[in-house]
Amino acid sequence: MLSADQLRRVRSVLYLSGVRGTEIDDATQDVQLRLLEQPAASIDNLGAWACVVAARLAVDRHRRASTRLAMVHRLRSSRTVAHDEPDLALAHSVRSAVSQLEPDLRAVIVLRYYADLSVADIARMLDVPEGTIKSRLHRAAAVLRPTLQEAP
Repeated sequence: MLSADQLRRVRSVLYLSGVRGTEIDDATQDVQLRLLEQPAASIDNLGAWACVVAARLAVDRHRRASTRLAMVHRLRSSRTVAHDEPDLALAHSVRSAVSQLEPDLRAVIVLRYYADLSVADIARMLDVPEGTIKSRLHRAAAVLRPTLQEAP
């Protein structure tokens, strides 16, 4: 079973990956179910494994969404929030920018910079070459850079 801290990180990865509301609870339970299905001996780092599973579930949920266009429209139509505190404004800007990334790019950004996994760990856990992870990180940074340079 996952510890309370690991569950908090899984929920954070799901939130940062765009999963909201009661879907976070459902996805967290899905992570725990996958843990029960997985032989314990095959998992080196339980916390990292759970974060990767959460990121994959988030990507799957986005792929099943009725239309990606509706989500982009909803994000663009949300009003700009003014914040007095710079850290809060920066957090809002980063969250907003990351939420607009494609699911595959969002997953590697969250796993690398929030879950603090290495490129090698992400590649191994997502079962893709390290070069693909580096490429996705580079593409995500290229998309985020202009948005965050304009951020307050």
